[in-house]
Amino acid sequence: MIFDVLTLFPEMIENYFSYSILKRAVDNGILSVNTINPRDYTLNKHKKVDDTPYGGGAGMVLMPQPYVDAYESIVRKENTVTIMLSPQGEPLNDQIVNELAGYEQIIMLCGHYEGFDERIREIIKPREISIGDFVLTGGELPALCLIDAVSRKLDGTLGKIESADEDSFSNGLIEYPHYTKPREYRGLKVPEVLLNGNHKEINEFRYQESLKRTKLKRPDLYSAYIEKLSK
Repeated sequence: MIFDVLTLFPEMIENYFSYSILKRAVDNGILSVNTINPRDYTLNKHKKVDDTPYGGGAGMVLMPQPYVDAYESIVRKENTVTIMLSPQGEPLNDQIVNELAGYEQIIMLCGHYEGFDERIREIIKPREISIGDFVLTGGELPALCLIDAVSRKLDGTLGKIESADEDSFSNGLIEYPHYTKPREYRGLKVPEVLLNGNHKEINEFRYQESLKRTKLKRPDLYSAYIEKLSK
């Protein structure tokens, strides 16, 4: 999987992949992450990529020329998707993550300031994705969230691909609680069912706990799950 990220702050993206599981995935050739800085493509001698909005208003708007030229410089695979990280986009969820994991290449546009000149959307025609109904300073954090989530679905990123299969949302429910040593801590004990070695009972316990947690914390997901079961 290739991730190409258009960003004014390449170090924010690159540094993230110097640690932990994703560093190992990069080192093992499971994924690669490239950054493209639109400042390198601007025709302005001062490397300017933004300007005041027509019609007035606060803030600055990202100019189309540097972003479109930077985007068009990328060599694209046959199976590629382009994503604009934007609060206007469709909310990111596990279903979308699974879909994106099927591509060979994901190109991402990270915005800043008051956002993109509308002609960037009209020319590039990206799929817009949001990580929530709030606004951040830039698109780098959403891009990293997306890359991290998709990378977990790639065979070889995690020690066991089953780890991703058991994550929250993978089956429509929130994940069950986990325990490790010691067996008792401050009067709180590990449930006995997890100690008896009966995997059928353990799986049933975890399923019931997932149901309880989902009903309590995400009643919307719980209702959708129950409705799906009844069909």
